[in-house]
Amino acid sequence: MGIADELQKLHSLREQGALTEDEFIRAKQRVLDGERAAQSPRAPAEARPVQSGLREFRRSTRDRWIGGVCGGLEDVTNVPSWTWRILFVLLALLHGVGLVLYILLWIFVPLQRPLLPAPAVIVPPPSSASTPPPPNG
Repeated sequence: MGIADELQKLHSLREQGALTEDEFIRAKQRVLDGERAAQSPRAPAEARPVQSGLREFRRSTRDRWIGGVCGGLEDVTNVPSWTWRILFVLLALLHGVGLVLYILLWIFVPLQRPLLPAPAVIVPPPSSASTPPPPNG
């Protein structure tokens, strides 16, 4: 279906009362934006594929007991960190698989960058170079 057909369909829906004026304007804009996106070489941000959680996976600096792996898993998966800790302990009881996995994640997963406060800028009071220092005495 072409853009002209889609616009005609939207117009007929508006005239039938199925769409309000605001809905018609928004739908028309979506149709026209879709055409611009198809013509442009770069797709808009909403059309790009979503980054996977693995790219966002970092060891936590706020929720950590040993290495921050479980806190980082909580941030990525929204599963509580205590659940991940229990899972690693249970896997550790299974021939040490959990321990090896935790150590590998501790080594290879980078640490979150801490959010640092903005540096304070201290401006000294203006000094007058023309006045001599007071006498000590």
